Amino acid sequence: MARKGLLKGLMDAPTDTPAEATPDTRVDAARPRYTTGAIGAVSQSIADLKARSLVEVDPRMIDNAGMRDRLGEDAEIEALMGSIRDYGQQVPVLLRPNPNNPERYQVVYGRRRVAALKALGQPVKAMVRVLDDRALVLAQGQENAARKDLSFIEKANFARQMRDAGYERKVICAALHMDKTLISRMLSVADRVPPGLIEAIGAAPSVGRDRWLALAERIGDRDLVASARGDSSDARFDAVMAELKAPRPPAPQPVKLATDTGEPLATLARKSGRLVVNVEPGDGFDDWLAENLTRLHRDWQQQRD
Repeated sequence: MARKGLLKGLMDAPTDTPAEATPDTRVDAARPRYTTGAIGAVSQSIADLKARSLVEVDPRMIDNAGMRDRLGEDAEIEALMGSIRDYGQQVPVLLRPNPNNPERYQVVYGRRRVAALKALGQPVKAMVRVLDDRALVLAQGQENAARKDLSFIEKANFARQMRDAGYERKVICAALHMDKTLISRMLSVADRVPPGLIEAIGAAPSVGRDRWLALAERIGDRDLVASARGDSSDARFDAVMAELKAPRPPAPQPVKLATDTGEPLATLARKSGRLVVNVEPGDGFDDWLAENLTRLHRDWQQQRD
């Protein structure tokens, strides 16, 4: 009878668990009361089994966390909503308790599934793990690396986010299951192609490393977001590459101004849509112009009105 009572105690949640906590909302309910010896080992095994079980979580209680891994998610979420509506949620997501609010959760991976279920008003089937920030991005990156459909630029963008967040190169390699050489090539692309252009193009699933490297080598300081036009992400990449291959119009030549006596006065040039004025030093006109530029602009406005 004593052993039966002992096992019953091991299977029950600790008595000091808050009354409002339930297995669906509290992973701490599985914490064992014994931590050493044979009893502790059995109790820990039971706690591990409970931690591996699925819970249902209100999607309104789930926040995003970690790095953004997907580009252009809206269309994919729409398709995923249709699949879940017809067949239900087939694959659970991974959550962790929100370290800033113990009443909420954060997504480790499964962000699109959470968004789709939230739009559908359905609970999220999830596994819950207690993870620190480093373990979170490692789990997220390794789950991403296992997916065949994550494109080159999505992986490169993920690596850049990790690097910018302060993670060491070896952690980035572990998260994406890649060596330092491949990570360096990815980062060289992500650093030369502006994030705004990457967002405008999207995942470009058919575009591999070599074509992204070619784009990164050509882009320079050009703003090509407006050139990213097309019905698909791949088409938008092709449109940007076509713009890069087109001959650039010759830059306008600087205009040189002189005084009434023929002395050099200033040089005017257009750069990136702006007028650059270089005034010749020597007679103090440059200082006078700087002091009176606001008044000159006001006079110009009055004349225009």
